[in-house]
Amino acid sequence: MMTDTAKKNERYMRTPMREQDPSARARNFDEVPRGYTEEEAVSEAKRCLQCKRPLCVEGCPVRIKIPQFIKQIADGDFGAAARILKEDNSLPAVCGRVCPQEDQCEKKCVLGKKGDPIAIGNLERFAADWERAHGDVRLPEIKRKNGKKVAIVGSGPAGLTAAGELVKKGYDVTVFEALHETGGVLMYGIPEFRLPKAIVKAEIGYLEKLGVKVEKNFVVGKTATLQELLDEEGFDAVFVGSGAGLPSFMHIPGENSIGVYSANEYLTRSNLMNAFREDSETPLIRGKRVVTVGGGNVAMDSARTALRLGADKSMIVYRRGRTEMPAREAEIHHAEEEGIQFNLLCNPVEVLADKKGFVRAVRCIRMELGEPDSSGRRRPVPIMGSEFEIECDVLIVAIGNRPNPLIPDTTPDLEVSKWGTITANESDGRTSKKLVYAGGDIVTGAATVILAMGAGRDAAQSIIEDLT
Repeated sequence: MMTDTAKKNERYMRTPMREQDPSARARNFDEVPRGYTEEEAVSEAKRCLQCKRPLCVEGCPVRIKIPQFIKQIADGDFGAAARILKEDNSLPAVCGRVCPQEDQCEKKCVLGKKGDPIAIGNLERFAADWERAHGDVRLPEIKRKNGKKVAIVGSGPAGLTAAGELVKKGYDVTVFEALHETGGVLMYGIPEFRLPKAIVKAEIGYLEKLGVKVEKNFVVGKTATLQELLDEEGFDAVFVGSGAGLPSFMHIPGENSIGVYSANEYLTRSNLMNAFREDSETPLIRGKRVVTVGGGNVAMDSARTALRLGADKSMIVYRRGRTEMPAREAEIHHAEEEGIQFNLLCNPVEVLADKKGFVRAVRCIRMELGEPDSSGRRRPVPIMGSEFEIECDVLIVAIGNRPNPLIPDTTPDLEVSKWGTITANESDGRTSKKLVYAGGDIVTGAATVILAMGAGRDAAQSIIEDLT
């Protein structure tokens, strides 16, 4: 019989999620975490204190009713839990996998003060997966059509969230996607082993069942401008959620050598264009010694993808230390488990190529941390005379992204920042152009999925206010 002390200790320990063995998963693209069983989910949900003032909700950018959906799981009504989630979040199966709950909702959990916070993300994933697996997807009440048309530019998390909010309120919503697949960064940026594409497609399919229309291969700014959508296509408002898909480079000698990829190109070729398949016609150099430059989630995704594409050695080069890495701790931990080599406090200064122009090595310089910069992290300072070489045949640059300038360049009355992002109110998504709204990475620069979703939801509310 369990003692009171054991019960108390159990309250403060989260239910772990089973994962693929690191040695096996480093060579396949199957999802790493296995998800909760029903018993595991109920056990974890019963740890929730059901706080009267749930701080976890305050930490969620889309304000999911966290205690309520967890209570339904604890009671065994998993379908009801999923429906509560979808009242505020159109993409729960995605968020349960890729959102940084540890820095948002879970960070606010009261149990975290004495032990492990509730595994909110794991429970969100469980409820969404259970609903899909059991075919228990029920559509919410859709308000009668109000005669208003809204265009959504981009089918990433910001655009999809705005579309879901608006269609439920009776708006005629069309999503315009530049690529041949919907999902934006969810499809081209995040690898299969972290976010299976079948799940993204299922979430988008749910929105289409609600009435959202999708037009692919439609490049706003080229196929039609924002002004043409408003004047000629009859849309009453436009939300721009086109993301930040333009890669940044280091601008060092040799960076144009064969075998140097931006992380955008590398991951897009593998994720969206299926270069990871043996029978794929998409060209991608499968290096044996691969170096990835950067310390964020995209860098971890790139380095781990390189392993799965057959690299004997996949290495990270990052100019700061491990504690300064912006990647999620779980992603860093998974990379370490899989054997990724971390070269910290060093930075590339030159890419070295052979006589045929192919990458053969990257020359780096060692760094030390100085005073904090504008990001609050200590600024890396080169140590003169400390250069060294790392042999490699592929170099992936994962140091950030910028917005594509196409939409601002074709919309002269749309205000942009010096970084090329669209200037919009953080709280409501309103831009300098009447009836044009924006949110997500096109406004903030590269950020998280859930922050983009929060921006899409806030902008949708503004559209509703302005068109009513």
